[in-house]
Amino acid sequence: MTDTTVLPDAEACAPSSTHAIGQDAATTVAGALKSLADPLRLRMLSAIATDPRGESCVCDLAELAEVSQPTVSHHLKVLKDTGILASERRGTWVWYRITPARQRAVAALLDAFAPAAVSDEPEQAEARAEALRDMDARVTRLAEELADELSDLNRDLVIAIVRESYAGLVRSAKVTQHLIPLTERFARQRLADLTRNREAGVPQVLFVCVQNAGRSQLAAALLNQLSGGTVIARSAGSTPASDVHPHVRSLLTEIAGDQDAETAFPKPLTDDAVRAADVVITMGCGDVCPIIPGVRYEDWAAGDPALASPEGVAAIRDDIETRVRALLTSLTN
Repeated sequence: MTDTTVLPDAEACAPSSTHAIGQDAATTVAGALKSLADPLRLRMLSAIATDPRGESCVCDLAELAEVSQPTVSHHLKVLKDTGILASERRGTWVWYRITPARQRAVAALLDAFAPAAVSDEPEQAEARAEALRDMDARVTRLAEELADELSDLNRDLVIAIVRESYAGLVRSAKVTQHLIPLTERFARQRLADLTRNREAGVPQVLFVCVQNAGRSQLAAALLNQLSGGTVIARSAGSTPASDVHPHVRSLLTEIAGDQDAETAFPKPLTDDAVRAADVVITMGCGDVCPIIPGVRYEDWAAGDPALASPEGVAAIRDDIETRVRALLTSLTN
């Protein structure tokens, strides 16, 4: 029998291997992923990464599960051996912290990959694509209407901001039915940012985290409630999620009421939002914001309520409220 198998064109196939991760890098990454392939290790890593002190004592970590002290020490040693953790003995206890070289990787794991991995919302790709095909005309109409209304601003600028705002939101949107009103709100805020005179208005605080679906939304809601209008708080995300996490939405309802909670939505981080802020606070997620002269920057290592137990969510809320109250005092006194 004659073999009629057709071999693929060598020239067409050859370049693909050149884009693969290198062997040494793959070995290192695989080792790190293997060290993380245990639920207790992930919980301990999360506890360390979000501890307000920047480190955790082994005695605190032992409370995460009903296991023996040697078992806890074993798991921590695994993470330490792969370079994720560093340790320091003080008296009878050992303290652990994320090594500086691994902080961004840990933040990406806990704030982007983990929430996406546990999400049970199915992707309705075909229905979404069909809805988006009908959206362009509506965006164009919205841009024209806003340009007519805001006649004191450059018309081309208004139209461009509306289209950019829509593009920023649509990347993460799974449900398209609210995209036009959300685009209008986001565009209006961006145009206000462009024209804001920092000296003339009340202080503005911008809270930033990766998905803008959890702690940054919660911090902004608490500050707006506690300030009574003396400070304006907003939030944004470097890689915004499609919606606010249900755990957080229930907290927003308690804080601000049903109407305000329903209108909360993840928003992309923009340079204009940073420029308009008096204070920018990242939520311990490894985000890097543009450095704008005159803007005050802080980083709060806060836990992620999207991944926490009900008790953990309550503790995170209380921790953020304590920080918000201190911030409010510094801004209004």
